[in-house]
Amino acid sequence: MAAKNKDTYKDVTFGLTTFGDIPVDENGKLFTHAASIRQVVEEAVLADKLGVDNIGLGEHHRPDFSISSPETILAGIATRTKNITLATAVTVLSSDDPVRVFQRFSTLDALSNGRAQVILGRGSFTESFPLFGYDLRDYNELFEEKVELFHALLDEKPVSWEGQTRAALKDADVYPKTEKGRLDVAIGVGGSPESVIRAARYGFQVVFAIIGGKPERFAPYVELYKHATEDLGTPTLPIAVHSPGFIADTDEEAFELSWPNYKLMWDSVGKTRGWPPYSYEQFKSEVNEGSHYVGSPETVAQKIAKTIKTLGAERFDLVYGGGNLPASARMKMIKLYGEKVIPRVRELLKES
Repeated sequence: MAAKNKDTYKDVTFGLTTFGDIPVDENGKLFTHAASIRQVVEEAVLADKLGVDNIGLGEHHRPDFSISSPETILAGIATRTKNITLATAVTVLSSDDPVRVFQRFSTLDALSNGRAQVILGRGSFTESFPLFGYDLRDYNELFEEKVELFHALLDEKPVSWEGQTRAALKDADVYPKTEKGRLDVAIGVGGSPESVIRAARYGFQVVFAIIGGKPERFAPYVELYKHATEDLGTPTLPIAVHSPGFIADTDEEAFELSWPNYKLMWDSVGKTRGWPPYSYEQFKSEVNEGSHYVGSPETVAQKIAKTIKTLGAERFDLVYGGGNLPASARMKMIKLYGEKVIPRVRELLKES
């Protein structure tokens, strides 16, 4: 990818993402799901005070994650914050209803004075499909049709629509309307060319979920997005990257805290997907060369800056809290991210 002028990086934004992993207290006792949700709210409030640009909450329907209704928690966060963008990461549109998603997020947008962002996804976790009565055999058709309808609703005018996955609409007007006239929408992409082209077709921002391997392997997808928007005549919007990590005072401390917890999370998910147990060598490789941003503030800042420059990204979201990390360590990590990592990344980008 061609190098950017350093002034291009002045608008880069930085965020945090969590799935509501269950933390432990100072005695090693697991939080309840309710307490985990309240912890996420406190983390978002701290991030806002530190000037972090956005907070993303993932939707899951399993015991190791506390967040199944991200927009409800985001609404609570909205009442206690002033500036931070409130996003999902992601909203599983395939097993939801586009009309209700629009209504929930236009309501969140009202409560937050225009800070809501919907990041749509097909659902890499599929627990919601049987839970809400959908057949996984319809996985692709569900998302394609529902994105089409959701895109039509964004114009905030009466909609007529017909498909196979929900009841037809005839001149349906959906409320509440937003004050700014349109919701902020992105699509989460995990490495599917079809998803990149879909985002370009509908004029949505792309958030690349890079959870493993070297970030530069996503450069062809970035180029695909640019070429697709040019061919389709839709706007080429800023690229965002979402990757896991953890920050502590030293590289050693960050690694020692993160490794057993990341393995715990990976192996828990892997039991339902037939994955082999996560190895120490895998984790070490991801930290050293891949897409895990684990280490001291300087180590993590250097790695984030490199990824931003490599992919031409204008937003970086750090996925934090994997496994049963201590709540105090999560709060400290957010403080280090806001006070040390983000300013240092900005310095490194200026030096480019």
